[in-house]
Amino acid sequence: MIGVTGATGGLGGRVAAGLADRGAPQRLIVRDAARAPSLPGAEVAETSGYGDGESMRRALDGVDTLFLVSAAEHPDRVGLHRAAVDAAAAAGVERVVYTSFLGAAPDATFTFARDHFHTEEHVRAKGLGHTFLRDSMYLEYIPLMAGADGEIRGPAGQGRVGAVARDDVAGCAVTVLLDAQHEGRTYEVTGREAFTFDEAAEVLTRVTGREVVYVEETLEEARASRAPSGAPDWEIEGWVTSYAAIADGTLDVVTDTVARLAGREPMTLAEMVEARPDTWAHLVADPA
Repeated sequence: MIGVTGATGGLGGRVAAGLADRGAPQRLIVRDAARAPSLPGAEVAETSGYGDGESMRRALDGVDTLFLVSAAEHPDRVGLHRAAVDAAAAAGVERVVYTSFLGAAPDATFTFARDHFHTEEHVRAKGLGHTFLRDSMYLEYIPLMAGADGEIRGPAGQGRVGAVARDDVAGCAVTVLLDAQHEGRTYEVTGREAFTFDEAAEVLTRVTGREVVYVEETLEEARASRAPSGAPDWEIEGWVTSYAAIADGTLDVVTDTVARLAGREPMTLAEMVEARPDTWAHLVADPA
């Protein structure tokens, strides 16, 4: 039995669908059972969230392998992850496949990548079998970084990012969930190419017909430009340092992981943008 968290979301939903296509027995771990996808061979278990250890333990009872999607941005995301991992251990889960992040380290430039490092360490400390998928930035996020004014603003410099589509991450996840030979391994999951934001802006301009440009900011300018959002400082710092991790080369990584695990070449930015106009609809929306 494979447990899939985040089954109503963009990544977990893709993984659940992929497992259903392979005929794998699975349990969808969701907050709202009414929103769970209807898939052949899938059970549904409801929990109030990772932080509710007891409901998580009940939801995971009988699960052998757990696909643990990282929690949304939160001031104590590591605490939420630890609670979920503890519940998995208490329920007898044998292996956790966790969606980590490229360059996860205790001193990572990208502050949210530090959360992933500490989560990985906790999985190891609990003695659970594990496979870590260290994903690059999602390709689908790149168009969303451009504001309605057509500007991508941030302190990325001329650094490059090997961003990866969620479809490709899901393909890798399905493979490792179904085959225990991947236990104990850490995979860097990236797209086919690494590009600068100037190059990303050129792709968006060509595909959307709307001029998009990259405007470089300093770290302080980036913090100031995001302050009006009202987001807390820790969250703004995460947003800003995602660009800084591109500038310092942390995300300038291209691997063959998708080809090896999913059996196909990963999407390029141009291919994703052409296939997913919903990711750039805000750039061509009628302001009226």
